[in-house]
Amino acid sequence: MEGNQSWITEFILVGFQLSEDMELLLFGIFSLLYTFNLLANGMILGLICLDPRLHSPMYYFLSHLAVIDISYASSNLPNLLENLLKHKKTISFVSCTLQMLLGLSFGSIECLTLAVMSYDRYVAICHPLQYTVIMNWRVCTVLAITSWACGFSLALVQVIFLLRLPFCGPQKVNHFLCEIRSVLKLACGEIWINEMFLFADGMFILVGPLSVMLVSYMCILWAILKIQSKEGRQKAFSTCSSHLCVVGFYFGIAMIVYMVPDNNQREEQLKILFLFYSLFNPLLNPLVYSVRNAQVKAAFHRVLQKKRTM
Repeated sequence: MEGNQSWITEFILVGFQLSEDMELLLFGIFSLLYTFNLLANGMILGLICLDPRLHSPMYYFLSHLAVIDISYASSNLPNLLENLLKHKKTISFVSCTLQMLLGLSFGSIECLTLAVMSYDRYVAICHPLQYTVIMNWRVCTVLAITSWACGFSLALVQVIFLLRLPFCGPQKVNHFLCEIRSVLKLACGEIWINEMFLFADGMFILVGPLSVMLVSYMCILWAILKIQSKEGRQKAFSTCSSHLCVVGFYFGIAMIVYMVPDNNQREEQLKILFLFYSLFNPLLNPLVYSVRNAQVKAAFHRVLQKKRTM
């Protein structure tokens, strides 16, 4: 058996079984969504950088979220678009490994950043007088760097554990990108250690931050109910509801994909869910924070007025 093993250098991404015309149609739709993602997140990032009124901890973390969403989409969608346009399904082992590392990294960093943002809202609403002291720029920088470092380190551990396994065929990954659970199924060796670490990673990255957010928002809700003025309650609810929309969508899909036990009958449904997650989640943050946030809309109008007066 050992002498007959042929070590593979590339994978075949099975994706969805579609005609060439349908693949070209999807290429056009996905290209528009990807372009809109870059423009929308770029706009949020630009507004936060240009407008001094948005230089606060909340928008500092939102700018990180915009960078993460651009990076996450750029780590997997260009390869998907290339495959749809050229009607090819292959990806090299190195590119596949890099795609897994970047996808896991940015996904983990986003989870931790959303947890930090919920803590920021908790301090702003429950301890408004001490907000500037607690959430000073040094603390914000440390929290941001810790989120990035933890997210990348956890992803790197997962990929290192995957690389210790032999891959000797078949080459076909039943996915449209190199998703780690799908790639693990092609390994020749025992993968129980990898699955154990993936589950532990999911507990730390998904369940941990989600628990922090639930506690934070329970305290926030209690504090909001104590606010006497109707205007104050509406402002607090508006700020927190935007964040809750993002949290609910992001963690809901992520927990279904990574925490629910895998089986062959769910593979097609999970591929569709992951595609939806990859395409629309990076668009959610700029849509929610621009449409529902009065300060961002006001900053956008100020930038437009400056351009008209120039």
